[in-house]
Amino acid sequence: MKRKIRGQRVLNEAEFERMLADIDEAESISGSEDNSSESDGVSGEGDRKRRSVNPTSNTTKTHEDDDGDEVSLKKETHKTPLLWFKSSLLPSTISLGIYRALLPCTLTTSPSEIPSYLAQNQLKPTSNPSHFFLCMIGGGHFAAMAISLLPTSPSHKPGERKATVLAHKTFHRYTTRRKQGGAQSANDNAKGNAHSAGSSLRRYNEAELNKDIRELLASWKEQWIDTAELLFIRAAGTTNRRTMFYYEGAVLNTRDPRIRGFPFSTRRATQSELMRAFVELTRVKISRVSSNSLLSSDQSLLERPKAPTTTTAATPVRGSLKPTPAERVLLDHTTTLTTLIRRSKVPPLLTYLTSNSLSADFTFYPPAQHFHAPTPLHLASSLNSAACVSALLVKANANPTIMSSEGKTPFELAGDRPTRTAFRLARYELGEDRFDWNKARVSAPLTPEDVRLRDEREAAERLAREEREKERRVKEVARLKKEEEERVVRERRNNVLRTGGGGVMLGSSVGTGGGQRVRTGEDLGREREAVGMTPEMRVRLERERRARAAEARIRGMQGGAGGS
Repeated sequence: MKRKIRGQRVLNEAEFERMLADIDEAESISGSEDNSSESDGVSGEGDRKRRSVNPTSNTTKTHEDDDGDEVSLKKETHKTPLLWFKSSLLPSTISLGIYRALLPCTLTTSPSEIPSYLAQNQLKPTSNPSHFFLCMIGGGHFAAMAISLLPTSPSHKPGERKATVLAHKTFHRYTTRRKQGGAQSANDNAKGNAHSAGSSLRRYNEAELNKDIRELLASWKEQWIDTAELLFIRAAGTTNRRTMFYYEGAVLNTRDPRIRGFPFSTRRATQSELMRAFVELTRVKISRVSSNSLLSSDQSLLERPKAPTTTTAATPVRGSLKPTPAERVLLDHTTTLTTLIRRSKVPPLLTYLTSNSLSADFTFYPPAQHFHAPTPLHLASSLNSAACVSALLVKANANPTIMSSEGKTPFELAGDRPTRTAFRLARYELGEDRFDWNKARVSAPLTPEDVRLRDEREAAERLAREEREKERRVKEVARLKKEEEERVVRERRNNVLRTGGGGVMLGSSVGTGGGQRVRTGEDLGREREAVGMTPEMRVRLERERRARAAEARIRGMQGGAGGS
């Protein structure tokens, strides 16, 4: 597809396999971390690979290094992240590449000095090595690292080299809006401050993250940042760049010539990602391109047709043209009719059809967007608008036998009984000869009297059900009340048995004659008052009540004697 877009000849399967066999892409680190992939805006590894094996690059300059080896630099028509070199000590199909970001800006404009610069900067094991400063920020994650350019060799693994981390630090705070993306400050700038608990927490975390990052940069300024050979920083977005550069007393300056971006795609800001980025930056890339692939590529470029310089008339693409006046009228009718039906505006609907001389079987435009309900009657039935269905059938003479592209009639789209009843009533009013009702799949006709009787019968049944439910509730309340009284009697008898028969306790139903007496409201009140008491407390309470009753009788007798 890409070759076709670029005007190149499309390869068959055999040619494609041959090209894959001839071209060995540059070595790179593969793998990915879960839950995030953040790019710093420069070309990624995929672009680097495609450019690194580009067989059309021409060798234009040849240079001599200190050892007399012939080294040639491939000229790039665009500033790609990688610079590729060839050497007489290597086969002609092999090229070596390094990242342009590792070189000073002056060297990238004078390629002849690059080999000598690389030779002079090879570090000795006993030398005092310089270091790089790397940091990334994004999505509430921050990672920074100072790493030495002189690797160490573990004693237990001779020949293996390992990078030396001089200092590292990571921060993480909840600042991004989950499932919506973007920082809280960016959302506040766009829509105004939100007043939720989550937004307040994110604002606080953003402020704390900025504070932690700036304090760390200030503490590392003299020891690691000012003495670093190069500064690789990823801070995409206005908020992140403001955190790193734009504040009072900023440690980092955007005009510092040492600052670089990562010339490949990066992932979440972690210590392991910084280490992966350092290894990717400092590792030499190897590209193997055969002369056959170069010749075939050159031939394909020569055979590529030139782009036409004059504008030719092309077949118009239907989707890219504006609607014609006729189509615009159909769109206006469709919008108005669907709006009236959705709002169940029956009089305006009939008036619009009449005033615009539209048929009740008007087909909505465009048909592809209205395949489920292509006509007003289909739409009214699918929306369960019984009033619109009745008006379209009886007054507008809509045809109920028209089927949608799904093979369904309007009656089959009805979702409730009132809508289906409107179809059956219309069948009775319009008669069997107006439409083929069996083809429309409408049920048997109903007269208004049938509907009235059915409604009355259902209302009577509903009332009877309510009466039965009311009686059931009354009986249930009586049953519960009776069970409660029986429970109280059982508890009273148990209390009497526990006291050993010593006197008549509160709530006793035994009268003076030994028979049962009627329990009064006062008895029930006494029983409720004694709930939860021990038998001894009940006896004491009964004695107090009897004493008060005796005092009341004595006062009554004294008052009666004084009055006489």
